[in-house]
Amino acid sequence: MADDRIAEALRDASDTRAVVVEAGALATVERVFAECFGDAAAVVIADETTMALAGAAVDDALRAAGRDVEAPQILPARPALYADYDNVTAVAAALGDHEAIPVAVGSGTINDLVKRAAHERERPYMSVATAASMDGYTAFGAAITKDGYKRTMTCPAPRAVVADLDVLTGAPAPMTASGYADLLGKITAGADWIVADVLEVEPIAGRGWDLVQPGLRAAVGRPAELRAGDPDAMGALIDGLVMAGLAMQAQASSRPASGAEHQFSHLWEMEGLGRDADPPLSHGFKVGLGTIAIAALYERLLARDMPAAAADAARGPWPAPEEMEAAVRALHPEGRLADAAVDETLAKHATPEERAARMERLRERWPQLRARLEEQLLPAAEVRAMLAAAGCPTAPEEIGLSREALRATYTRARTIRRRYTVLDLAHEAGVLEVCADEVLAPGGFPT
Repeated sequence: MADDRIAEALRDASDTRAVVVEAGALATVERVFAECFGDAAAVVIADETTMALAGAAVDDALRAAGRDVEAPQILPARPALYADYDNVTAVAAALGDHEAIPVAVGSGTINDLVKRAAHERERPYMSVATAASMDGYTAFGAAITKDGYKRTMTCPAPRAVVADLDVLTGAPAPMTASGYADLLGKITAGADWIVADVLEVEPIAGRGWDLVQPGLRAAVGRPAELRAGDPDAMGALIDGLVMAGLAMQAQASSRPASGAEHQFSHLWEMEGLGRDADPPLSHGFKVGLGTIAIAALYERLLARDMPAAAADAARGPWPAPEEMEAAVRALHPEGRLADAAVDETLAKHATPEERAARMERLRERWPQLRARLEEQLLPAAEVRAMLAAAGCPTAPEEIGLSREALRATYTRARTIRRRYTVLDLAHEAGVLEVCADEVLAPGGFPT
């Protein structure tokens, strides 16, 4: 069934032509490469760890078939390799020495670095996954930090993806747990899209929703088995992650896979949270904590009289753009981050008339919106329990974050992306601060 869903999704994919997810999939690398790239030369790009894990086998298979293969480009695994633009430049420079098709062997960082570098060299690439650690294998765009600001940089998804379940099951447990947390975040991301849909900010249209949400509960439904190394649970996880990436291709947007929980993660990443840890704190673990925090925020909203809040907000003051800019700069003391946050915030900042109209929609449509959100969401305590069962951190202190910093994130994360989420709904309705206080009050955050 999962293979059928992936095959159907590939028909709508803009970039990816082939996905192989199965035990022993490394044996298909040469066949898949030939189907997607013909007689082109190849070059394996990996780090020291993934080269030993799978890169050498990939390189050997390509050479054994008589294909022209450049010497592998092996990046250092220690100190920790980051998806920084300087590393993109280094990979792109090495690709400039030949015309070979890059084969990225690794997980998130390797995939993003090669994805962007290949784009800058105007050539496609292939991805060989070594861990079910994130949803970016089949996604367009690469999450790259440049000038201190993490952004999704334009670049096509891989033309082919190979994921060997034997390799994935043997990956370090924290990497699998990270992928689980990233996928579980699609629960709150879906809720945010419902909010944007009902309030007429961004409709649920295209194929993105149908590629992610129908199979999501099954894909995240066996966290304890996944932690124990169950191959079926691993297959469900990687299938869900692949489908999320294909959904972003079909939608030409990360909306199907990313909401306020990712805004939390992106803010923390830009500020270096966990960067100096060994190993560095993963993207997925930050998303997981963000998912608990956003699920808890939704609970506070669903417990409120939102029609009354919307009516009060519509009659209240609303900041002019210059006032909003000043407020955003006060939230972000670092200049480059502040500049980018101002741009993102003002891109979605409503006029007083737009905000009043949105609050009227919220007042009128709250019963419909509430019903859809209750169907979509999981209780925050259940989200926490699922993450714990998968081996993920579930308290801010576990990722090096204070309760005070988590509380501030509700206010600050809203400003770093122009995407409309529950943070914007709560802000426009005038209840974001009080709801965040309730979440972080004693006994409010699920433990």
